[in-house]
Amino acid sequence: MIVSPCISICRTDPVTGYCYGCGRSNEEKKIWKDEKTTDEWKNNNLNEIQSRMTGWQLESFKESYNHKIDKGISLFKKDLIK
Repeated sequence: MIVSPCISICRTDPVTGYCYGCGRSNEEKKIWKDEKTTDEWKNNNLNEIQSRMTGWQLESFKESYNHKIDKGISLFKKDLIK
């Protein structure tokens, strides 16, 4: 199973249409939720969304996504629980 790239920062850039947190479009978010979506598509999409990001956004995404994979919760949600 591939973990969703959602890092709980759900705001869409009005210019690009991509989420500030995960870099996905609304259509890509729907595809991720579809039980028929393959791991191959998800892996390709993870690479694609990271290629859209640069600088602090990419670093922040990687840190939070890796934390979510390791601990089961994004850094943003972890900080809300404190």
